[in-house]
Amino acid sequence: MMATAAAVSREVGLRRGVALEAVTIGYNALEGIIAIAAGLAAGSVALTGFGVDSVIEVTSGVVLWWRLRAELGAPPVGTAVEARAGRVAGLLLVVLAGYLVVESGRLLLVGARAETSIVGLAITFLSLIVMPLLARAKLRVAEALGSRALRADAHETIVCAWLSFTTLLGLGLNAALGWWWADPVAALAMVPLILREGLEAWRGEPVS
Repeated sequence: MMATAAAVSREVGLRRGVALEAVTIGYNALEGIIAIAAGLAAGSVALTGFGVDSVIEVTSGVVLWWRLRAELGAPPVGTAVEARAGRVAGLLLVVLAGYLVVESGRLLLVGARAETSIVGLAITFLSLIVMPLLARAKLRVAEALGSRALRADAHETIVCAWLSFTTLLGLGLNAALGWWWADPVAALAMVPLILREGLEAWRGEPVS
C-alpha cells in the first residue's frame, strides 16, 4: 500500500515536472522571438543577446521534458541524442558570448545609441516575474522527485531571471536617462553567466 502511494506521488510529481518544462519551453521560445525582433529593431545588443539565449535554452528544456516523460511511459531520449543536444546548445551559447563581447565593444567604441524599446522593457520585466516563479516551482518538484536534472534546470531558470534583470536595467537606463552605453555594458555583464551556461552544457555532466 505504501509502495502504491509512493508510486502515485511520484507520478504526480513527474506530471508537474513535465508541465513546468512545457511552460518553460513555450515561454522561452515566445520570449526569444519577441526579444530578438525588438532588439534588432531598436539596435539593442543586450536585448538581442537575451533573446538568442532564450531560444538556445529551449533545446535543453526539450531534452529534460523528454526525459521526464520517459519515466511516464513515453519513448526515452537516447543518451547520444541528449549529449549531442547539450554540446550544440553549449557551443551556441559560447558563440553568443563571443558575439556579445565583440558587438558591445564595437558599440562602445563608435558610441552607437540603441533606441528605446517599449516591447523590450515589457518582455524583460515580465520575465523577471515569470522566471523566479518557474524556478521555485521546479525546485519543489525536483526535491520531491530527487531529480538533479530538474534541479539544475531550475538553476538555469534562475540565471534567466538574472539575465532579465541585467537586460531590463540596461534598457531602462537608456530609456530614462539617455545612458546609451548602458545597453552594451548590460550585454557585457551577461557574458559570464552565458559562458558558464555554455561550458556546463558542453561538458554534459550526467544528471538524473
